Amino acid sequence: MARPHTDIEAGRNALLEVVDDLVRKRGAVDISMTDLAAAAGMSASNLYRFFDNKEALLEAVAERFFAEKIHIMVEVTESDLPVRDKMYQYFARRYLAIVEQYEAEPDLLKSYLEIGHQYFEVVRGYVDLGDHYLSIIVAEAMEQGYFEGLSIDEAVSLINQMVQCYTSPDILFRVGTAKLSITKLAMIVDAIFLGLGKKMATHSVAGSHIKIVS
Repeated sequence: MARPHTDIEAGRNALLEVVDDLVRKRGAVDISMTDLAAAAGMSASNLYRFFDNKEALLEAVAERFFAEKIHIMVEVTESDLPVRDKMYQYFARRYLAIVEQYEAEPDLLKSYLEIGHQYFEVVRGYVDLGDHYLSIIVAEAMEQGYFEGLSIDEAVSLINQMVQCYTSPDILFRVGTAKLSITKLAMIVDAIFLGLGKKMATHSVAGSHIKIVS
């Protein structure tokens, strides 16, 4: 008889806690299925009842890591907030979630980021998902007359570059929280809505000759 789904989920969650402990102790060192089984006090064959293979384990780790951020993105994009507030909340709430992880267990967060770099193909979908939800907000803003003269993809790319310090945990480790704040982020979002679009493009220096001044 198949194991109840709730038992499988409970077992997976317990094993992901074991993964956390292993990463705390060993850092971003590659964790094999054998390592996890030993740390969990179970046989390798029993472990495969919860995760079909290592790829399934990595996908579960990534899903758990991004779960709160995804919840925020869905909740904000489906809210009735004015579009400017919606974009601010979209970035600010995720930034605060990252800061919470950073301040609680910086070494654990850094190790998971290193693991994410090693297995970027596993996390790529979550990065793309962020652009998807941002595109929804951008499209709503365009319906209200913002970002005139830009495509959705162009606006998303420019906005991502402007707020990168607030969305990249890697940058947070280099910059720290002292130089970042949600007040500054609010000002950046205001600047995005006030200046990003056709009028800005007419004053662009992107095609100008660059002169080196000694």
